[in-house]
Amino acid sequence: MEKKKILEDLREKFPEKIKEISVEFGDEIIIIDKDSLLYIVKFLKNDPYAFTMLLDLTCVDYKGQKERFQMIYHFFSLSSNERLRINISLPEKDPSIDSLTPFWKNANWLEREVYDMFGILFNGHPDLRRIFMYDGFEGYPLRKDYPLRKRQPRIQFRK
Repeated sequence: MEKKKILEDLREKFPEKIKEISVEFGDEIIIIDKDSLLYIVKFLKNDPYAFTMLLDLTCVDYKGQKERFQMIYHFFSLSSNERLRINISLPEKDPSIDSLTPFWKNANWLEREVYDMFGILFNGHPDLRRIFMYDGFEGYPLRKDYPLRKRQPRIQFRK
């Protein structure tokens, strides 16, 4: 299926949920509200679109902006060989979004990474805990306000 048709179908099916569709460097970017994520990915994952692969998800910190964090999702359709990117802005006061673990198993570790590095909470995640940093680690190291020379509390040595 052609990507132009997919984007038209999305605009037709979710006119109030899609804020904008833009093209940057040849990639189509769909900007949506965080409350629309599950509706739109469920629609895209099923036939005829078949975006059955969640390639990656990550976060960007735009410190100082009203919508400080931006979640970025990359999807791929094996049947049509198409890629799609969805961006969602999150406010600093409530950096939470629904988990995609019910749709893609690999979302588990990807969301844990974003939680560990940025502090984004994923509603409905089955095991949201740190994946890189140790349990006593304070703060989120990829946030732009994380102090460069912050000292972490010492942890007990395991025997």
